[in-house]
Amino acid sequence: MAHRMTLAVLTAAALLAGCGTKDATAPLLPGPQGRIRLVNLITDTTRGRVNATVSSIVLGVNLVYGTSGPSTLPTPTAMIYGPINIGAQSIVMKRTIDTTATVATFPVTIATNVDYTVYATGGAGASAITSFITTDTNSIPALGSVRVRVVHLAPSAGNVDVFVTAVGADLALATPTLANVPLRASAYLSVLAGTYQVRVVPAGTAPALRAANVAINLASAALPANGARTIIAADNNVGGAPFRFIVLTDR
Repeated sequence: MAHRMTLAVLTAAALLAGCGTKDATAPLLPGPQGRIRLVNLITDTTRGRVNATVSSIVLGVNLVYGTSGPSTLPTPTAMIYGPINIGAQSIVMKRTIDTTATVATFPVTIATNVDYTVYATGGAGASAITSFITTDTNSIPALGSVRVRVVHLAPSAGNVDVFVTAVGADLALATPTLANVPLRASAYLSVLAGTYQVRVVPAGTAPALRAANVAINLASAALPANGARTIIAADNNVGGAPFRFIVLTDR
């Protein structure tokens, strides 16, 4: 295990060196750890393509809007979450094309055996880039079911109603799976494994008007038994509509 971890760190270091960064990658210290991943939702194309490290451990290289790390790193460094020592840590994002330019730095505190997702958001119109951090539940779901988390990170959409239904179900007859969801909210659901349609409408939309006011539509989502997925409601890559869903595998 130690050999594989050392190889992963060295590979990640080589990746960053190939992109021109001068950051050195440090090995994990012995002791208790948590796990972390970063999702790039920076709505500024001049700042949004980034290399990311957490306390000098590589999280991502050349991350574009809607992608996450370390899952996008090459084998053997690719994984859903990266291990990280507990305590106060710092995520640093730098421009891929100019790694002397720091895009944002976020503090995060890591606890033992806890998984975290850090979302880097904002940036449109030269606005500040901020973070939204969730503590993730990644235990095994109930037999035959799948854990689904919906995260609302589309500022321009306002509060929303979320429908997780059978494919093609009539929204006029449906009950919101999550109602009046505010920005920067994260909620877990447990559903039977299967294929679903996920739709978002402005909160409080009258049943007869829902089909005509779908702001985001995931027409078909295969959700596997004993798995877990995060579905992010997000702006487009420069902010605002058209909105989109981004689906992450959690386990």
